[in-house]
Amino acid sequence: MNVVITGGNRGIGLALTKQYKAMGATVYATCRNSCDELNSAGVNVIKSVDVSKPEELGEKLASIKDVKIDLLINNAGVLGRESIDDWDPNTIDYQFRVNAMGPLLVTQTLLPNLVEGSKVALISSRMGSMADNGSGGYYGYRMSKAALNAVGVSLTRDLGIKGIAVGIFHPGFVQTEMVNGAGDIDADTCASRLCQRIEELNVDNSGRFIHSNGDVLPW
Repeated sequence: MNVVITGGNRGIGLALTKQYKAMGATVYATCRNSCDELNSAGVNVIKSVDVSKPEELGEKLASIKDVKIDLLINNAGVLGRESIDDWDPNTIDYQFRVNAMGPLLVTQTLLPNLVEGSKVALISSRMGSMADNGSGGYYGYRMSKAALNAVGVSLTRDLGIKGIAVGIFHPGFVQTEMVNGAGDIDADTCASRLCQRIEELNVDNSGRFIHSNGDVLPW
């Protein structure tokens, strides 16, 4: 099985990279900057991939243009902490480009590599849910993840006719650098749960918004 994971150099992406490698998959991990742990993981590392720069994606991903992809995991993401009183339109714009546009552009770039039976996983967040927003704030992150969910539903419609399944997943509150180590599960536990959810994914249940623990989330 050939697996492509964006943002594979840290946190959830690194944990997914190592778990799929341990499962026997051939893993291609993309990142802007690699790290010693990723370099020693025994996977194919594709460096200098910035998903916010569409003009570069074709060139940066050229090394896998002939690889049939069984699973594409769009994991790369960024988190801002804007409030109603303290916000910057530039950080909101950047979150949109990385969190929403990035997964769409990567999927479009690698579409020729996807075949019937392939799967596309989008690592979203329940913070993109309208119904689940009970605390406000985090404007750029919430907006970009809501946009990513919309991307996922459209991809489900467009790719379903090709026999390609799309999963939209909330990883949980994970102890990563992005949240300064806060969280209630570690990255390895999250990755294990996500692997299980992705294994369950097929064209019949494609397009659902799922917590890594298996719960269906509200839009």
